[in-house]
Amino acid sequence: MTSRGAGSGVETSGAMTAHGTDRERLRRWRMVLGGDDADGTGCALSGNDAAMDGALAALYGRSDKARPGKNRSAGLGASAPTVARWLGDIRTYFPSSVVQVMQRDAIDRLGLSTLLLEPEMLEAVEADVHLVGTLLSLNRAMPETTKETARAVVRKVVEDLEKRLATRTRATLTGALDRSARINRPRHHDIDWNRTIAANLKHYLPEYGTIVPERLIGYGRASQSVKKEVVLCIDQSGSMAASVVYASVFGAVLASMRSIDTRLVVFDTAVVDLTDQLDDPVDVLFGTQLGGGTDINRALAYCQSQITRPAETVVVLISDLYEGGIRDEMLKRVAAMKASGVQFVALLALSDEGAPAYDRQHAAALAALGAPAFACTPDLFPEVMAAAIEKRPIPVPDTV
Repeated sequence: MTSRGAGSGVETSGAMTAHGTDRERLRRWRMVLGGDDADGTGCALSGNDAAMDGALAALYGRSDKARPGKNRSAGLGASAPTVARWLGDIRTYFPSSVVQVMQRDAIDRLGLSTLLLEPEMLEAVEADVHLVGTLLSLNRAMPETTKETARAVVRKVVEDLEKRLATRTRATLTGALDRSARINRPRHHDIDWNRTIAANLKHYLPEYGTIVPERLIGYGRASQSVKKEVVLCIDQSGSMAASVVYASVFGAVLASMRSIDTRLVVFDTAVVDLTDQLDDPVDVLFGTQLGGGTDINRALAYCQSQITRPAETVVVLISDLYEGGIRDEMLKRVAAMKASGVQFVALLALSDEGAPAYDRQHAAALAALGAPAFACTPDLFPEVMAAAIEKRPIPVPDTV
């Protein structure tokens, strides 16, 4: 027996429950297996079940009985009205997370990317990070009549991401900046007594009813609170689409913080500085050009030329490290930046997708230089940046 693709969202593990009826078991297996004669269920579907089955069959088509060994084409064709109706159906019968998976499968399996160039199609889709990546890859082929609709779709995703990520990012980094600005050998009138007492409670002497502080913590004066500089250097090759979206959102959040000077640089074989567009991450995204080659060395050379205060600078390279430029020069640049006091972090991906494909030799070479290279989820990114700002060990995930 064969079953539908994993993207269908139909559960299998819960199908055979101790309390389910035989009819319910057959119905669930029928939904999973797709209705070929060989599925063995003999179960007919009706109502919503039949509609769900039709939507699944249109995407995950079954074997054609008349042509053994061949797969019949899925039932969407290249008709925009047909696809638009199908998109409406799956949004009716499946949760949003499943709809997004099915949309991605439709684009990959059925080559529907060109239909996304039509405004009515864009209005029908469930927008997510992956759809934004697809739209950005089609940006140069997009007709003027579609661009405004595409920008509206991208803006919705970006605003949702900002709502999810901005508050925690600002809070985490504000705390890190505050801690990095504290004085550990303050003058008497600069002592932060609350923090000093909290840090020295273990030195309490009960016989004297007092604390003997081993470490004094002071307030940082305005003149001593030096702005941090953050450089986001983003690989815009096609495989990095989701990372480009998240990095652009984080870039805008960081740029909104007065205590951080943020620079955003994207690259393939050329280097583009998009710092002046950071107030609007949608402009940043439409300023990228997904696809093409990769020259990390050239990008790092540009970033290095923009650093004026190495000891106060964090450089975050977001790339799968498949270098098309000069490998040895790339590593020398990283070594030189670290020797000058720059905090350097390489993120193999900034997305929710888990461990990506990446150049393991280059990752190992960076690690040997003391520059950690790992995949990072958006939720972990604020902690990574906080550690880099405070110059403490980077919280590298165990799964990488």
